[in-house]
Formats: sequence, structure tokens, C-alpha cells
Amino acid sequence: MLPPRALAAPGPHWRPGTAPAPLCIASLVIVISVMLFWRGKRKKENVPLPSFDRKFPKVSYNDLARSTEGFSTSKLIGKGRYSSVYQGSLFEDRIVVAVKVFSLDRIVGNDFKALVYKFMPQGDLHTLLHSVPGDGSTSTLSHITLAQRLSIVVDIADAMEYLHHNNQGTIVHCDLKPSNILLDDNMIAHVGDFGLAMFKVDSAVSSFGDSLSASSMVIKGTIGYVAPECATSTEVTIAGDVYSFGIVILEIILRRRPTDDMFKDGLNIVKFVETNFPESILRIIDPDLLEDEHDVSEGTSVGMKQNSLECILSVLKVGLCCANPSPNERMDMHGVAARLHGIKEAYLRGN
Repeated sequence: MLPPRALAAPGPHWRPGTAPAPLCIASLVIVISVMLFWRGKRKKENVPLPSFDRKFPKVSYNDLARSTEGFSTSKLIGKGRYSSVYQGSLFEDRIVVAVKVFSLDRIVGNDFKALVYKFMPQGDLHTLLHSVPGDGSTSTLSHITLAQRLSIVVDIADAMEYLHHNNQGTIVHCDLKPSNILLDDNMIAHVGDFGLAMFKVDSAVSSFGDSLSASSMVIKGTIGYVAPECATSTEVTIAGDVYSFGIVILEIILRRRPTDDMFKDGLNIVKFVETNFPESILRIIDPDLLEDEHDVSEGTSVGMKQNSLECILSVLKVGLCCANPSPNERMDMHGVAARLHGIKEAYLRGN
């Protein structure tokens, strides 16, 4: 079982963290998000969880129905192809949660199945990066500093390292992207919708190896983030997650989607960064990062502090390594997380 602090919970956007529950009286784990086991200084030893997080309350169908006013449309906060998400509150202390109910007509089995997450009012990373004023989004930030982006990247890396390399077995996320990364009130990033593919095959798989057959999976990834080898293989691997993470890194620094209209005729976000790396990198990064600097000059490295420029180049280099077209050339998340922690520490020392 995943430790409760290993992955996320959502805001007006929802997202994952537990196991299925049968109709009427089911045991649903409330995942209180991926409050990374370490933040700042890395720790290799096991970190004890807070007492509340060690307790997984049992929640009945009636509890969920009552908390969402009978799964009322007024409580609906998100709807996808395979599920609907409702906001509710549970227990006497009225813990605000997001209840993700799977569509029974699209999922094998006739039992009611749901996931329960802690509600995150700050929303997801996609909204933070790409929302515009007045579009009705819940994000309260439009300007994201380099320090904030760096912390978000490190948070995601730590969560993915745990999924891939925890001592209880490998878990492949299968759909890492900004909309599945939730942000709490302290701007700590939490990875959501993890293990959804495992949920779909858990009846046939008792333990997880480095790869799993995806032949019975409905979800294999999202265009722009899914690894190129997935187009010709049904095998799900941790290398595919690493590729997706690399794309997310590039998107965070460029503030440009991998499905942007400019990426066509063989050009993609990876090639775009490679072509401009390192000499012309300031021409393609998010202009907000240049505005953070005191001495901004048009498109030259003179306009950015050396420490900031080195940080951006180092982070993008990790992103490019992760998004290598060849899965055998990608780092694993142990190496990725270690390198990103080093980059963050160097950046903070230089400021």
C-alpha cells in the first residue's frame, strides 16, 4: 500500500490517491497528498508519518452520498471520460474532500467504485501555467518565479522517485502531466492520478515489476506527454514516466504546451529546446523569468544573473535527458531527483 503522503489530492480540480470500494460498505483510503517525504535536505531513511496519516478511515457508500448531497450536480467539480468528481465533506470535523466516482458503464465490474482525496483549492499546474485573467480559473497566481518553478520540479521528482523506487514495489504512473499535478496553499506540488493504470489491472497483477502489460488498460497516456515508444509497444515502463516528466520540465520553464500550434512538421518541444540550447535559450523561455531579473536586456545572457541562467540551463538539461527519444538513454528517477536537488541547492546558495 502506498504511504498516504506519496501522492496527491486536488483542488477545484480533483485527483488520485487510493483504492476501489465496493457498493454500500467499502473501505476507501483518504490520501492526504504527496507531502514529499523530504523537502530540502534529502533523507534516505524512512520518515514516520503523522498519526492521522497512518489511519485510513472506513467510508461507506452512504457517507459519500451524504457528503455530496446524493452526488448532486451542484457538487460536481470535474467530469472526464471515465469518471465524475464531486466536492464533499466527511466526518464531524468536516474534512473537505474530492470524491472521484468511476463510470460503471466504462469500467469492468458492476460495483460502485470511487476514490477519495483531500480537496486542494489552489488547483493544478496546468491552470497555473496557462490560465488567463478572467477565464474563471481558481489559480491565484499568474507570475511564477524561478524559485517556485524549481521547487515544483523538485517536488514532482521526489514523488515520482518514490513511486518508482519505494521498497514496496514499482508503481508506474502512466499519465504524468500538468493537469495531474496539484498545488497546495504553500505551492507544494502533489502528483495526482497515479496508479490509475494499476487500478485497472490490479485484479490480474499481485506485484509490480519494472514493466507491465498495457493490453487491458484503457489509459496509456496523453498526447504530447506519452513516450514515443508507447506508439509501438503495449508495455508500460518507468522509462515512460521519466519521458513525461522531462516534457513537464520543459513546459514549466518555457510555459508552452507540448501540443502548441507551433509544434508541427516534425518539430516538437524537445527538438525546439535542443535547437536553442544553450546559446539562444533566453529567446524561448517564459518571458516572466527574465522579468524577475534586475538588468534585463533583449535576448542576451547579459540580461540574466549568471546564477539564474545556470539554474535554467541545468534544469532544461535534465529535462532533455529525461525526454530522450531512446528509453535506454534516460536517467532513472533516483538520478533525476538527486540532480535536481543539487541544482536547487546551488541556486539557493547563489541568491
